[in-house]
Amino acid sequence: MQGKDRSRGSGSLVSQVGESLRQAILSGQYAAGDKLPSEHELTETHSVSRTVVREAVAALRSDGLVEVRQGAGIFVISPDPALSGRKVDKARVASDLEVLEIRTPVEIEAAGLAALRRSPAQEEAIFECHRKILQCIETDQSIREADLELHVAIAEATNNPLFKHFLESQGAAIIPQSRVVPETRTAEQTAYRKLIHREHEAIIVAISDRDDQAARNAMREHLVGSQARYRNLLKDLRSFTS
Repeated sequence: MQGKDRSRGSGSLVSQVGESLRQAILSGQYAAGDKLPSEHELTETHSVSRTVVREAVAALRSDGLVEVRQGAGIFVISPDPALSGRKVDKARVASDLEVLEIRTPVEIEAAGLAALRRSPAQEEAIFECHRKILQCIETDQSIREADLELHVAIAEATNNPLFKHFLESQGAAIIPQSRVVPETRTAEQTAYRKLIHREHEAIIVAISDRDDQAARNAMREHLVGSQARYRNLLKDLRSFTS
């Protein structure tokens, strides 16, 4: 089972398991107060490790869909209308911001080097990742996994393996898990994803044009902009709970 986890990618597996449970809850298969299958049952059902199940459950917990009762199990909870869109763990948002801060100088340089060094095949791989993100937006799916693939493809195009190693060593955590826009606000969620797509496009065009300075500037705008969005989210959360 562990070998299967490694080959498919833990970030991908966490997303798959989390989305499966999320849909089961939102569709009414599990109602408020219902107990989800045990951790052992979920590992067997989805053929994943306990670590993957725990991360998927942690994401659902952060979204306010479930709670873990010590010694009892995982239970579906009723969303609190007063906290709609606000059920976000402040510590998790702060952690997302910290990751963005450390990524920024590394990926700015990676974008510049990718513009200078990318091969035609690497350029095509970057464009393919960009197309996947657009496809996710058009089908109203999370762009998180495709977003990660794009950043890794850019790192790989530097032809310095340490850039890719840095991103892969962080795993799925390099893409923020906290939602700037609640999933329930569909129109705003789509608009936010399109904004990310446009920011990515500026980076990709510069890399394709072999314009290293423009690539660095576009990556800086993207990641510094992301930092600003998460700082505002953290500020709102603190104001809301103060």
